[in-house]
Amino acid sequence: MFTKILSTAFVIGLTATAAMAEFPEREIQGIIQWGAGGSTDSVMRSVTPHAEAALGGSIVMQNVTGGVGAIALNQVSTAKADGYTVLMGAENPLLYKVMGFGEKDYFDFTPIMLLGRGTPILVAGIDAPFDTYPEMIAYIAENPDEVRFGSHGPGGLSSVIYGMMQAEEELPVILIPYDGDGPALTALQGKAIDVMAVVQGAAIEGIRAGTMKPIVLFDTEQSETLPDVPTITSTNPEFETFLPWGPFFGIFAPNGTPDDVVGTLRAAYAQAVQAPDFVDLMHNRGFSIMGTTGQEAVDFLTNWQRNTAWLMHDAGVTKYSPEDFGITRP
Repeated sequence: MFTKILSTAFVIGLTATAAMAEFPEREIQGIIQWGAGGSTDSVMRSVTPHAEAALGGSIVMQNVTGGVGAIALNQVSTAKADGYTVLMGAENPLLYKVMGFGEKDYFDFTPIMLLGRGTPILVAGIDAPFDTYPEMIAYIAENPDEVRFGSHGPGGLSSVIYGMMQAEEELPVILIPYDGDGPALTALQGKAIDVMAVVQGAAIEGIRAGTMKPIVLFDTEQSETLPDVPTITSTNPEFETFLPWGPFFGIFAPNGTPDDVVGTLRAAYAQAVQAPDFVDLMHNRGFSIMGTTGQEAVDFLTNWQRNTAWLMHDAGVTKYSPEDFGITRP
């Protein structure tokens, strides 16, 4: 009888220990929805080692490309909601519904943290026969279907910028898709494409090295890191209707992830975004650190989706109306 009591107590003790085990007990999988070398990849690989230190555990990052990030999103959305698989993504999923890529977006996830924001820039190969936005538009008009524009595919940053441009003027160009801005900028430098719209931080090193040239910054204010690059509104004030606009980077867990696990991950990344080398990387590449969580993050995502989905719809480049998904006009 005494032995049976001891055995029962031992089992109860093991169960209690397991229940009280602190997260994380094993490796966390961080699924990056874009290719190696791009802006999303660079941001995640810079900040995550500091989150690992705060967690006292490992986060194994993996690049899963394809479908404008939809393959990565779907992979994480079907994972167990236990905090051991997280999505490391950019803004693209908020346009999946209106672009016809699927029924899931970031509202099927809990935002761990929105890390930072960027500013779009249009860059060209160094041999491109134009140096400014007006010169580019004039050249395209005289040489239809000759200029090759790199693209992330429908719903990516490049397609939003292209949508803005198309809303103002018809552009007879060739669109060539790539799995992220890293491969696209490599193609630009190799003369496989002529022009690419990317986040400033992805292009800044190439601009500084002279392997690509900036055409215009899609913003209303000049950049501190690239002060000589003109803003689109300085030559084409009609773009003020769309700006300021920009991409963002965030980490997301499937809905249903326990609150304490979400809290642990948020606390780790809250420390990580303050790391000096991460702050330096973001500043040097022209990114703004956000560090946004909770309802504030949800509100940001809601407003971003509303503004951008309707911008794209009004430009005539969406497959469905935002109204079909209850996305109200801003």
